[in-house]
Amino acid sequence: MAKKPTGEFAGRKIKLRRKQFRWNDPNYKRRVLRLKEKSDPLEGAPMARGIVLEKVGIEAKQPNSAIRKCVKVQLIKNGRQVTAFAPGNGAINFIDEHDEVIIEGIG
Repeated sequence: MAKKPTGEFAGRKIKLRRKQFRWNDPNYKRRVLRLKEKSDPLEGAPMARGIVLEKVGIEAKQPNSAIRKCVKVQLIKNGRQVTAFAPGNGAINFIDEHDEVIIEGIG
């Protein structure tokens, strides 16, 4: 096992070791390489416009039994397709295919 640098003048070496081992931390790596923005369909923006392709019903996971009313949307800014939830009672009735909608990212 390699001996860690200790001593009065080991500051630079300790700093370099810390810098090197930070890459083992997954949160540090995701932040520095900006992986969230790269994989995010909204590209870091809070909201985006899109065109409704179709209405879909997604079944809830166990132990719930419900059909969540959603719409498949193609984003205007980058052409990616995402599924967006339509909240509230009867919200899906106000959305038709080929409508322009604004979606927002939650979380």
